[in-house]
Amino acid sequence: MSEKNRQGKRTAREKLAAEREKHRSRDRRRRALIVGASVVCVLGLAAVIGVVAANAGKDDGSESAGPVVAPSGAQGKDGLAIPVGEDGAKSTLTIWEDFRCPACKAFELAYRDTIHELTEAGQLKVEYHLATIIDGNMGGTGSRKAANAAACAQDAGKFTPYHDVLFTNQPPETDDAFADEDRLIDLAGKVDGLDTTLFQECVKNGRHNSWVEKSNKAFQNGGFSGTPTVLLDGKNIYQDQSMTPAKLKQLVEDADQ
Repeated sequence: MSEKNRQGKRTAREKLAAEREKHRSRDRRRRALIVGASVVCVLGLAAVIGVVAANAGKDDGSESAGPVVAPSGAQGKDGLAIPVGEDGAKSTLTIWEDFRCPACKAFELAYRDTIHELTEAGQLKVEYHLATIIDGNMGGTGSRKAANAAACAQDAGKFTPYHDVLFTNQPPETDDAFADEDRLIDLAGKVDGLDTTLFQECVKNGRHNSWVEKSNKAFQNGGFSGTPTVLLDGKNIYQDQSMTPAKLKQLVEDADQ
């Protein structure tokens, strides 16, 4: 073999080796980037989980505002349930809700008409319990202030329509719009006869704030996974993926036979 041919083969081998090394270096850099990105994602997720876990269910940090004052007609253990419907109904629906909770709004919009129909027919009693977990998770006071305003509406005998107005006009989860008491009072104007001086004073003075905080503590101690929690005669139906408004109606009507 001529010296020229040997030199040409050496050059080709060297070029091939250099190309392979370039590919290996590129692969090493790519793997390093992937691993680094994965670590960042894991740490980021851990940080998010840590924040949520650390804040879950916390109040806004304010101290309890005076004595616990339950709204008019509150029932159940420690007077923490706002009842709707007849006491003699054969079925009881227990609902834990947060006025800032998007899933609660979705439940209400889907089931509201059926629940109203059944309560008005005397077949169902609903016990509403109010929680403030979004205040703890996202920051702010809108859950508590909206719950206090709903309790003020209960004092005026207007809980159900005002409850519905709050969910219909729920701001985005990250928007603490319900912390604005004037906003809550403006929404009361959508309910006939609710926007009175007594209601306004109740909202602005936080008359039921301590009751709301006590209700939220009961939620925390109840072992529930989140809001909404919906129990039909003690059975969690919100976790039943086959549940529909029609199925709920059938269950209640069957129990009423």
